[in-house]
Amino acid sequence: MAIPQGANQRWSLDFLSDAFADGRRFRILAVVDDFTRECLALVADTSLSGLRVTRELDVIIAWRGRPAMCLSDNGTELTGMAVLRFSQERQIEWHYIAPGKPTQNAFIESFNARLRDELLNETLFTSLAQARAVLAAWKDDYNNARPHSALGNLTPTEYAKRNALGPQRDGTLRYAEGSAPRPVASPSPLGSYSTGTLSIAG
Repeated sequence: MAIPQGANQRWSLDFLSDAFADGRRFRILAVVDDFTRECLALVADTSLSGLRVTRELDVIIAWRGRPAMCLSDNGTELTGMAVLRFSQERQIEWHYIAPGKPTQNAFIESFNARLRDELLNETLFTSLAQARAVLAAWKDDYNNARPHSALGNLTPTEYAKRNALGPQRDGTLRYAEGSAPRPVASPSPLGSYSTGTLSIAG
């Protein structure tokens, strides 16, 4: 599978499990942009159905835009009708990794390992509200405060800003906060052609 070359080209999804101090289990839905490495969501609840997954993805899409593809394993929550209907209606390609091949979802597997080592294994959770608050704080720190070696020692948020496309005054596209060279040819002035076709002399 090709490595994404821009934000929102591919989001990876996965579930993690943990337990409260009293032994009750809860789950976490993690969503990561494979290009920027941004953590887009950490959703904790005692139950996370396919319908709930699609609702959470719609929340992300509302502020970030629609991904071209989602990548996940073959868990029952992610292979049901709710996800199938969501991907068709939103025109999002959904790719499932081969069973027993977590390395095919390497970006989020690496993210999950960091989340488990730095937070889940070190925290005694007492309630769902506490788990959500702690996860939100960790997500904010991960995205905005920690440099990532694979991103040239930028934070995921900084890397996303550097690679975001934005318009220049002359109408051409540039990388926001980046150093991409200006186009060789300037855009033609408005009204230079009376029609949209180009006539060839001769």
